Amino acid sequence: MIGYLKGKITHVFANSCFIEVGGVGYRTIVSGTTLGELSVGKETMLYTYMSVTENDITLYGFLTQDEYELFLLLITVNGIGPKLAVNALGAVTPDTLRLAISQNNMSVLTKLPGIGKKTANRLVLELKDKIGTVDAGDMAIKDVVSTPAGGAAAETLAALQSLGYAEQEVLPAIQKYAGQYDNVEDLLKIVLRTLGSGR
Repeated sequence: MIGYLKGKITHVFANSCFIEVGGVGYRTIVSGTTLGELSVGKETMLYTYMSVTENDITLYGFLTQDEYELFLLLITVNGIGPKLAVNALGAVTPDTLRLAISQNNMSVLTKLPGIGKKTANRLVLELKDKIGTVDAGDMAIKDVVSTPAGGAAAETLAALQSLGYAEQEVLPAIQKYAGQYDNVEDLLKIVLRTLGSGR
């Protein structure tokens, strides 16, 4: 199993990147959180998990050990595979997710991409004891998770959904560029370009 990759980011796509290590480019699926921190040409280390199925071998990468370890916990839950886990981690921070699990906060957990009420209940049941005590401190859980509340980002999301894109497929790209483009037309163009290069 590949524990981590350290090399240069050569391409960034809607939900993945190419990281070049020793002349070899590895396609790595990343969360929206990690994606937002990646820069083409930058030397980067990604903690990785290799998913091996009958028809596919996929690498998942994370910038922080904290996100990586929570991903490993998530995929131990029945019904949560690597794709679902990485999408959930792109919607909220690891601390927010741990707090939601420890407090049995269904309003947050059921808003995670692909997580319904039954799966949310399993998350709490199977992980509450494993994540230990979470010190909330001054951290407040927000009910709004991942989906843009309004403005250009929300309009861009609606436009992409009308074109047949799934919310979890386009959110990382929207979140990455929303701060740079406040015009719907410009934001839509850059997101479509990113999505097209990733397919």
